[in-house]
Amino acid sequence: MDIRISGTVNDSIVDGPGIRYVIFTQGCPHHCPGCHNPQTHEMSGGEITDTQAIIEEFRKNPLLDGITLSGGEPFCQPQPLCEIAEAAVSYGLNIVTYTGYTFEQLLEKSESDIFIPKLLLLTDLLIDGRFVKEQKTLDEAFKGSANQRILDCKKSFEQRIAIEWEEEYF
Repeated sequence: MDIRISGTVNDSIVDGPGIRYVIFTQGCPHHCPGCHNPQTHEMSGGEITDTQAIIEEFRKNPLLDGITLSGGEPFCQPQPLCEIAEAAVSYGLNIVTYTGYTFEQLLEKSESDIFIPKLLLLTDLLIDGRFVKEQKTLDEAFKGSANQRILDCKKSFEQRIAIEWEEEYF
């Protein structure tokens, strides 16, 4: 299946806990001022690649703890990301997903796209909320701005309310 990406990074230690393979999706409707990845905003930018090529790439790295879905906005392409996340989970990897949407907005959007709830259920940690330049932080792990939340996505989806991650990361 095709997916439009800005790029990938192998062996990241800043995009979630442990050693991660990061997929930067291409296309973002949020256009947050001060965004760390403004090159990912254009919906027709980046490159089109095949999900199987990405899966084969991260399968080569035995040191990975998980994969991170970033952007751009991952929930603009939930179907191909579900395929990638399912493969990652089958290899024992955890999933971290960054989104400019809030969890509550994603629940609303899930009524019109069956792949959004599927991707939420595959996600272990969800870092939600738009980047707010005035709340930029370098003191909180995995967050760009203080308004963002790190959610236990599976518990949040099950209970239909945002539940912040309280445990040690994996």
